[in-house]
Amino acid sequence: MKKHINALYILVTFALVFQIITLVFVTIQFSKSNAKTNFEIARVEENLTSHFTNLLNEYDKMNQRNFNELSIALTKQITQQQTVEREVKLLKTGQEDFSSVIEGAVKGVVAVMTENSVGSGFIITSDGYIVTNYHVVQTGDSLNVLTYDQKAIPAEIIGIDRLRDLALLKINGNYPFLKLANSDNLQVGRKVIAIGNPLGLSFTVTEGIISALHREGPNGIEEYIQTDVSLNPGNSGGPLLDTSGDIVGINNFKIGGAESIGFALESNSIRQSINAIFGKTVIE
Repeated sequence: MKKHINALYILVTFALVFQIITLVFVTIQFSKSNAKTNFEIARVEENLTSHFTNLLNEYDKMNQRNFNELSIALTKQITQQQTVEREVKLLKTGQEDFSSVIEGAVKGVVAVMTENSVGSGFIITSDGYIVTNYHVVQTGDSLNVLTYDQKAIPAEIIGIDRLRDLALLKINGNYPFLKLANSDNLQVGRKVIAIGNPLGLSFTVTEGIISALHREGPNGIEEYIQTDVSLNPGNSGGPLLDTSGDIVGINNFKIGGAESIGFALESNSIRQSINAIFGKTVIE
């Protein structure tokens, strides 16, 4: 009887050990399977994340390219539209008279006066900066400008460029002003207008054409426009305008004893000189 009981104990113990071993084995296999599953899930998630990130990056690049192309197209369209509008304006002015251009431009022109001389000038900023010839303001203790609305206003000299015979003046207040054109775009034969104060006759307008470009001036630099516009004493410092009403030069001198041979300093040289006086880019 005792032998049977011992054999039963051994059998039960063996069964328990077997179940424990089986449970441990199953647990280990389940853990391995679970770890492998988690690894696969993580790998799939990583792949999906990478895939969607790449898709988003490609989408962003495509949108950026489309945006850049659209911006370039719009810029070209605006530039072309501005060019067309300017050419239409030039064409209309060439076929008609200059009255509409002069009506707007003359308000930006001034007479420049000292006790020794009378010349012309033009306003280049809304806050009253004026450009004229240096020889107009070179002598004299008092300096005044006469605006188009017949107001005499004291002026002060801000700076000068003796080489190019330019002076920058300043008056207080707000005024209509004129813009500088790009003189590199000028062509011989194009019509131009001079506004000034010849012989003290305020705000006189004369018309002509560009006879030549890049003529050498008294300073030895080839930066003068030759025109057949009628110029007289008092025109010095006044603007030479294109048919859009923009400044292409400043009337400077004429050949004595000759008819219709006048010279104006190119607008790009004016811009360079005035910005140098300011010490920064003020006039674009």
